[in-house]
Amino acid sequence: MNTILLAVILVAGIGLICGLGLAVASIVMADPKDETAEKIRECLPGANCGACGFSGCDGYAAALSEGKTKETNLCAPGGADAAKGIAAVLGVEAGDIKPMAAFVHCNGTHENSKLKLNYEGQRSCKMANQLFGGPKDCVYGCIGYGDCVNVCEYGAISICDGVARVDPLLCRACKKCINTCPKGLIELLPLYEKKAAVTCKNHNKGAFTRKECKVGCIGCMKCQKVCPVGAVTVENNTAHVDYDKCVGCGKCAAGCPTGAIHIVTLGKS
Repeated sequence: MNTILLAVILVAGIGLICGLGLAVASIVMADPKDETAEKIRECLPGANCGACGFSGCDGYAAALSEGKTKETNLCAPGGADAAKGIAAVLGVEAGDIKPMAAFVHCNGTHENSKLKLNYEGQRSCKMANQLFGGPKDCVYGCIGYGDCVNVCEYGAISICDGVARVDPLLCRACKKCINTCPKGLIELLPLYEKKAAVTCKNHNKGAFTRKECKVGCIGCMKCQKVCPVGAVTVENNTAHVDYDKCVGCGKCAAGCPTGAIHIVTLGKS
């Protein structure tokens, strides 16, 4: 027999055997499919934002399928539709989803907070923050270069007069902007509920804050004293609101000497 032909036959035979071996191995060693997780995954929007507390949509679907969590209402971007779909797959009742939207706790506009330097680097809040806390006098305020805008998949955020602003009706509460802001200025507030919101995160003492921003919180504690339900507390020279307690009465906003507190109803004009 021709030597070349023999070699071809041997190589073809070896390839056939290896192919059959791999085929058998792929069947024997294959991970069994989790059909329940796959059905749940189809109910999720695929944002992979981590707002549910798991490693993206696949992680949440697996956790529900494996019984690691029974909460069907953890997907904020998916909202009520996702919760109902998951509940139908699992044969349980859908949990209620409290609508939320992101809110930027800063009012350090160009008029209210001046610049201490001319920044000429990459237009990134994260990068600018590494240079003396950013170009504005207030190192706790919004830099306004739009890192949050860039990560928002729903077009809910824009920069207005040097400060990030959120359209609550477009926001899906995915928390990507919250995780991106280097100043920690963004928080979720309940939609359609009248609440007090502090538009400042400055932790300096009052006299210093006044020099940095016209409308900064000076930690005077007047808001805390007038709040009838104990929803407002002052910690580290800054007022904070417990939204579970806040009834939106407006007494804290009326008593704030700098106008750092506003009564807002997100989602309503």
